Amino acid sequence: MSRIVYVLNGPNLNLLGKRQPAIYGYETLADVEADCRRTGAELGLEIEFHQSNAEFMIIDWIHEARERAAGIVINPAAFTHTSVAILDALNACEFPIIEVHISNVHRREPFRHHSYVSSVASGVIAGFGTQGYTLALQRLARLIGEAGKTAQAS
Repeated sequence: MSRIVYVLNGPNLNLLGKRQPAIYGYETLADVEADCRRTGAELGLEIEFHQSNAEFMIIDWIHEARERAAGIVINPAAFTHTSVAILDALNACEFPIIEVHISNVHRREPFRHHSYVSSVASGVIAGFGTQGYTLALQRLARLIGEAGKTAQAS
């Protein structure tokens, strides 16, 4: 069974550490990627890490993950609240998906309280800063391990 996990990041996350640090903190996306790779190595996961401001790129990576991966960690950023297209792409996946948000979206503007992605996610992590990514990888590793045990038993 594949141990590849796609970590996908939506718009403006390339500005992490520079944009609204009071909300998102001072860690950069490069810091997040390094943490994900370190955590992935500890968990025996191979990490494919991507960020795009373009919705179609995230959809293309989701389609690619369908063929290669055991799961997705996704921070869709603003696309969380707007993208039925990303939801449709994720609905075509047959593996666990963990949705991550650096800030607690429920303490922010009301439009941020709705997520299209949450309806397909195995779990949602919000408000734990960039640590949410490592928590998501830990949970995903467990879900992948459980799926592997189920497949071996059948």
